[in-house]
Amino acid sequence: MLQAIRDNSKGIIAKIIVGLIAVTFALFGLESLVGLGSKEKPAAEVNGEDIAVIDLMRGVDLQRRQLLMQMGADADPTLLDDDLLQRGVLDSLIEQALLVQSAERQGLFLSEEMIDQLIVATPEFQVDGRFDRNQFEMVLRNAGFTPLMFRELLRKETLTDQEQAAYLLSSFSTRDEVERIVRLDQQTRDVAWIRVPLLSILNDTEVSEAEIRELYDQRASSLQTSEKVVLDYVLLDRNDFVDPSLVSDDEVREIYEQMLADFSSEEQRGVSHILIEVNSERDALAALAKAQELFLELEEGADFAELARSYSDDLGSSAQGGSLGVLTHDSLVEEFADALFALDTLGEITAPVETQFGFHIIRLDDIRQTERPSFEEAAFDLRLEIAERDAEMRYVEEMERLADLSFSAADLIVPAEELDLVIERSEPISRDGGDHFLGRNSRVVEAAFSSDLLREGLNSLPIELDRERTVVVRVNEHLPSRQITFDEIRDELELELITAKASDTLEQQMRDWLTALKNGETLESLTGEFQWSVVTEADRSDSRVPSELRSRLFSMSADRTPGFDLMQQRDGSFALLRLDAVDHKDSVLSEEEMALMMSILGATLGQQEYQNRVDSLRSQATIKRH
Repeated sequence: MLQAIRDNSKGIIAKIIVGLIAVTFALFGLESLVGLGSKEKPAAEVNGEDIAVIDLMRGVDLQRRQLLMQMGADADPTLLDDDLLQRGVLDSLIEQALLVQSAERQGLFLSEEMIDQLIVATPEFQVDGRFDRNQFEMVLRNAGFTPLMFRELLRKETLTDQEQAAYLLSSFSTRDEVERIVRLDQQTRDVAWIRVPLLSILNDTEVSEAEIRELYDQRASSLQTSEKVVLDYVLLDRNDFVDPSLVSDDEVREIYEQMLADFSSEEQRGVSHILIEVNSERDALAALAKAQELFLELEEGADFAELARSYSDDLGSSAQGGSLGVLTHDSLVEEFADALFALDTLGEITAPVETQFGFHIIRLDDIRQTERPSFEEAAFDLRLEIAERDAEMRYVEEMERLADLSFSAADLIVPAEELDLVIERSEPISRDGGDHFLGRNSRVVEAAFSSDLLREGLNSLPIELDRERTVVVRVNEHLPSRQITFDEIRDELELELITAKASDTLEQQMRDWLTALKNGETLESLTGEFQWSVVTEADRSDSRVPSELRSRLFSMSADRTPGFDLMQQRDGSFALLRLDAVDHKDSVLSEEEMALMMSILGATLGQQEYQNRVDSLRSQATIKRH
């Protein structure tokens, strides 16, 4: 057959076909051949504009890479949920499309020359203050972009930034608004409350069997168990391959010699410090003044440890007289490290040194030089290091074998026997997961309910649970959804009915008390079981008042005192609230403070207006997700 094709390819028909292919390439590109007769469905449509699947996949990949970079060197890719990433990226692309459409409808424009200027002026793309093409391409490559992709992203973001800036820069606040907000913020209130727990009447509430049966009958059609599967699985664990006893002394000696060749002595210094923080109660000038005052006391002979215990804001070291132990230069922030390693004499202290944490007075306690460990000292750790390295290599090899064996086997028996693994069985797992460690892994759950496992009865592909464990699963039993029987759910329904009835009873009792209090009666005349909890001059962040109650107490009208209110809390209990007095504290702002507050409030209002604009665009748009 192949020979016949080769023979016929020299004829006139073959030449015509080749010519047509060439014309198709020239006119329409490669996509016309790859996607001939079909068009890939977009990931979503926004007002008729497509969001391409390739853009979604590219965004997911970029998001994944950024998250892994944030997670550090030991990042575990298996911890990332691809479905969650995809939903988040698609939402972002939809919002971006809406904003770009809005900007373009308003005639906002960004020329190619302006994009060029933005790129050239970006510091990350410069070398020695000048734009560098190689640096530009390297930065983009590391971020997962091509130059064309980056230009298009820059165009879209700059367009949308123009519209956002219009909202932020045009929004403003007046002096009266600022003064009113400051007055409300500084307001204090005298308040009181009692809390009556639901448990106080829950145990005395009863419901009949007929009531429970009636509730079950009402909900019977919706009371369904979740579809579940029981999985058989084999687990490959890298730690099972770690065996230091298999490492020879010669291997350990070889690694030890390499370590000595690469060894460089590092200076370590024992250090104590006194930290004076910059915080909401103490600005930088006040913190520096306090640190200088302590420095002068030390120069006059005061005890460093006593001052550290009394004044240092570093709670971790102040109890130890300010001691931080023995540290290296690289383990400290730059300003602190430079000041410490500039000291020459034990017991010497520095003048106040400023870092991101505040002002430090630093004392040199010790100077040490790391020494080369002996073979006996290093042997245990080196042997374990070699065993870990060998285990990683063996683990990767066995993962490949597991993939081959599980793919070709009709069950898990052959992979288990070949790799000396144990076939284990999980608890039932639903589509929402389960308590079993396999149920907590979204990729295992997705595989378990796939058609290959659920209907075809196949083994799964190897699934990495984390950096050290890989599993292959197989459905042992499929438990379809079914109606829950009355006996299975009776106790749950009984508790629901009792709780609802108790809540209604307690609420009615509390409303009766509320009416009585408003009519002038006292709490003592209503009940001897509860007493008012009273707090005077409470502000909006006062920890003496529970936060759930505090919010409601500060929303009560100040027109009449005492005022009363009733609220149900999240735990089901009820609280009676009493507002006794409101104190409006007059705070006079300087012109600088007033200008700053007006700017901050204006920007906040602008951001709220812009977000309302985004929400409006989304609610009015025609969005189709595929």
